[in-house]
Amino acid sequence: MVILSILILNKAGGLIYQRDFNEGLKKLSSNDYLVLAGTFHGVHAITSRISPVPGSGGLEVLESDQFRMQCFQTLTGSTKFLIFAEPHQPNIDVICRRVYELYADYVMKNPFYQIEMPIRCESFDRHLAAYIKPKQ
Repeated sequence: MVILSILILNKAGGLIYQRDFNEGLKKLSSNDYLVLAGTFHGVHAITSRISPVPGSGGLEVLESDQFRMQCFQTLTGSTKFLIFAEPHQPNIDVICRRVYELYADYVMKNPFYQIEMPIRCESFDRHLAAYIKPKQ
């Protein structure tokens, strides 16, 4: 399993967390990550409205020859988790759910975390790295 990067977006499409897990990735600037998050948020909103399937939640998977992007949206719809992985990575939905569980356990239960603000939680970083790194 190779996870390339994880991004977490708030309900307004703002980037609240970003971490790369693959050393070979081209480094983007902070501004580029913010633009990427905002662009995805807009595309997700548009696809949820134009989908021919009633009740569709919008763009969930984007596949290319170079990567696969999976979007996991919380039940409230307020937070989106974007996971970038190798193109034929199996079980990304399981990985998404586990990242969400770590987020719920170590970010949302942190009394110092303010909702919708950037995530700066060492325990979340540590547990996320412990989950992702051995699978690389």
